[in-house]
Amino acid sequence: MILVSVRDVHKSYRRGAQTVPVLAGISFDIAEGEFLGLMGPSGSGKTTLLNLIAGIDQPDRGRVTVAGTDIGQLSEGRLADWRARTIGFIFQFYNLMPVLTALENVELPLLLTGLSARERRERAGLLLEMVGLADRVTHYPSELSGGQQQRVAIARALVADPTLIVADEPTGDLDRDSATEILCLMQRLNGELGKTIVMVTHDARAAAHARAIMHLEKGELSRREEVGTDDAGTGTVGPKHEPAA
Repeated sequence: MILVSVRDVHKSYRRGAQTVPVLAGISFDIAEGEFLGLMGPSGSGKTTLLNLIAGIDQPDRGRVTVAGTDIGQLSEGRLADWRARTIGFIFQFYNLMPVLTALENVELPLLLTGLSARERRERAGLLLEMVGLADRVTHYPSELSGGQQQRVAIARALVADPTLIVADEPTGDLDRDSATEILCLMQRLNGELGKTIVMVTHDARAAAHARAIMHLEKGELSRREEVGTDDAGTGTVGPKHEPAA
């Protein structure tokens, strides 16, 4: 089943009097349950593409459909509600509230729901337990390592049971061991919970944990690589290359 459909999407930005093209007629699909890595050099448009899929930005031309919703047709109010219900965000720098505990940070997305305070706390606690932080629920971000903060961010992204998880350089601020832990956790979310994940990264080692990799070059999708998995559960890029849609 196709979860995300991107069709003939164009995007450019104004820089003074100059128009800078970023994406040039991109089309592709993301299947439900896929773990897709988006790679490309700086300025290739990968973060812009991720923001379009997440409804943070709108294309100049073309259409982005997620779970049957053409998000370009939503008003600002409906779009904000759609994002809250549909998208879980994981950022490079965690974006945790420093004055809130780990539990309170994870609970934040649930404030927009009809759950009671007790139900919110219980669900947030379960998510922190799932990411291995049951003993850190009362800790503040400043009391956690980078890897632990990112696990809190992942729990926050999952707490409202989103349809799609988008991750922008989720290991870019982590040391290698912490990055591997986070990537293996994301593999578990995809493999065991069936979560659909789109991850932007410039790191080939990180991208190899995905099930497929799409490469962007100068605002266009150049190729797609299928990814295999070795006995240790680490992704390895297979020999099969396919042209981008």
